[in-house]
Order: sequence, then structure tokens, then C-alpha cells
Amino acid sequence: YADIAALPGLAWRTAVASALVAAVLAASVGWSWSLLFLLPLAPIGVALALVDWRTTLLPTRIIAPAYVITVVGVLLAALGDHSRDGLVHAAIGWAVMGGIFFVLWFVYPKGLGYGDVRLSGVLGIALGYLGWSELLTGVYGAFLLGGVGGALLSLLRVVNRKRFPFGPFMLVAAVLAVAFGPWLTGRLGY
Repeated sequence: YADIAALPGLAWRTAVASALVAAVLAASVGWSWSLLFLLPLAPIGVALALVDWRTTLLPTRIIAPAYVITVVGVLLAALGDHSRDGLVHAAIGWAVMGGIFFVLWFVYPKGLGYGDVRLSGVLGIALGYLGWSELLTGVYGAFLLGGVGGALLSLLRVVNRKRFPFGPFMLVAAVLAVAFGPWLTGRLGY
């Protein structure tokens, strides 16, 4: 990770990227209790995307605290919203998204890293709390962006076609799901 830390302009670029992601998330959910877990996920997500892009690894030492922050944030948001349903949705989101990624990893471990499985749980909790539209858009979007983006980047020889980072696609899909999930599922008639 020392090579990543030594990248020129890393501090200001990641700060700008984190601010942009946080702004998109905040604009999407408005002034709500959900910001308690969404805003901290912005810089965490940027860091994970950068590390995964450079190393094809999603470090547990970043994902584990993200779980704690997300779970505590969701608990506080549910208290603030007086929403027991939000907690149930977050738990189902964790089980669904984490379960899908775990099964894919278990069936074909070369196709998906376990860091992606761990990250899917964090994203599932956050997206599940926000709603079914966000969760479904996040899950499908990850595979759509990962498949199309991975194929395109492989054709352009930007990434190794047999081993490319999936985490950045998951994270972008999650942000897009928060921003456009309800609109998209509404347009599709769900």
C-alpha cells in the first residue's frame, strides 16, 4: 500500500472524489437520518475503490470498520426515523446481497474475491435500509457495470481479463442505486 500512498496528488484527488460522492448521496436522500451511514461510506468507498483498482484486493482492515460504521449508523438512523422496518430491510439487504455474492464466490472462487463478498454485505445493509429499489438496483447494477465495464476495459487492455477489480463497479453501482434506484424501478414498473 506504500506505492498507493506515494501516488502524486492522492490526497486532494481522493478528497475531491469523496466530496463528490458525498454530495451525490446527500442530494439523493435529502436531509435525513440516512446520512449518518451514507456520508462516512463516501471516503471509505473511494479508498476501497482505489486500493482494489491498484491491487485487486479489498482489505479487511478497511471493510471491517465500514461494517461497524454502517451498522451503528443504520441503528441510529432507525432510531431517528422510528423505523423498525428499516432495520428489517437492512438485515434482508445484508442477507440478499451478501448471500448472492457468497454463493457466487463459493461456486467459483476464481471469479470473485472474498473481499467483494465482504463489501457486498456493507452495501447490502446500507442499500437495504434505504429501500428495495436501491437494493435491487445496486445488486443488478454491480453485475451490469462489472460485466460491461470489465469487458470493455479488458478489450482496451486496461485490466487483465482474468483478474480485474470488481469492487469499484460495486461501489459505483451503489452510488447510482441511491441516486437513481427509485426512479429506475418506477420507470420499469416495479
